[in-house]
Amino acid sequence: MKIVIAVACLLVALCSAEEASSRCDASLTTASGSKALPGPYCSGDLIFEDNFNEFNLETWEHERTLGGGGNWEFQAYENNRANSFCENGILNIRPTYLADDTGDAFLSSGTWSLHGAQPADVCTGQSFFGCERVGNANNFLNPIRSARIRTVDSFNFKYGRMEVRARMPTGDWLWPAVWLLPKVQAYGTWPASGEIDLVESRGNLDLRLDGVHIGNQQVGSTLHFGPNPNQNGYATTVSYTNNNSGFNNAFHNYGLEWTPDHITFTVDGQVLRRIDAGSGFWDRGNFQTSSPRSENPWVNRPAMAPFDQEFYILINLAVGGTNGFFPDAAINGNRGKPWSNTSPTAARDFWNGRGFWQPTWNTSRGGSSSFLVDYVRVWAL
Repeated sequence: MKIVIAVACLLVALCSAEEASSRCDASLTTASGSKALPGPYCSGDLIFEDNFNEFNLETWEHERTLGGGGNWEFQAYENNRANSFCENGILNIRPTYLADDTGDAFLSSGTWSLHGAQPADVCTGQSFFGCERVGNANNFLNPIRSARIRTVDSFNFKYGRMEVRARMPTGDWLWPAVWLLPKVQAYGTWPASGEIDLVESRGNLDLRLDGVHIGNQQVGSTLHFGPNPNQNGYATTVSYTNNNSGFNNAFHNYGLEWTPDHITFTVDGQVLRRIDAGSGFWDRGNFQTSSPRSENPWVNRPAMAPFDQEFYILINLAVGGTNGFFPDAAINGNRGKPWSNTSPTAARDFWNGRGFWQPTWNTSRGGSSSFLVDYVRVWAL
């Protein structure tokens, strides 16, 4: 009986593939997960869509961690409707203050544990002291609460066209992002298996580096790849565009076209950058020179490796951090930057400097400091 069923299923799959190829241009896109539409696909098929008419927590899993994204950022990620919710067809990711619930003294003396008993309450990231922290006079607990959501169990895809319509938040040191990570680490841990950053921005009202506005008038996209965390070729793919009106004052469309030959980023339909696979990402990163003793994780793989695997979608709002995304050399109007990227007390310095940055935040529900997303859509290639 099992053999008969298996043969029947194979025949159905073959018929579906033949039917798809006869009625359309067969797509190179693959997808998996509980919310992925079954393939095979025709080129141009809409295979994933969320218009955020409701907050579907079977589609979007919350990360729960104090780890600060590996960049010692100042937010904690939780599953809390104060920080992530849908209203009027819009996803809101909103920053709030830990001290509003615990009092200021808790930041320097409390214990914050994200260990949970229920499946949705477990800590999802233990690195960088991500599951439990104890505050003291030098190492403050994460002073900001926020959200990071992902489709790792519900939707993963390889090759296709993706569009996100979003409004960036307003507020010094806010760091919104829409990005993609690999479903499986086919080539090893980060960044060997790749990362696709569709759009990132900074919420600062007037942040300038060498005279260029790098705050809310600028958005950027990039790819992360390399044999180890110290060898990351993102600088060869990073690209920015500026809008004098600011990306925080209106919704804009952020696009990705991902093929076996290239990845193209767009903003409002205009090409931001096309990144061709060329002879491969090992050559693009010049790792044979910069890291001659490292192994090529993509040897004998297609030129698009590591971007030849299925990836899932993430949306989050981070705050600050010490990895240099907010450069110490940048000029932040007349408000300055309350911490340095080399400070061992960065979170404390940030919170103690809130008199400068807090007036730029509007944390009311749907306020200007919320990261707003209208929709996420993915089409087959």
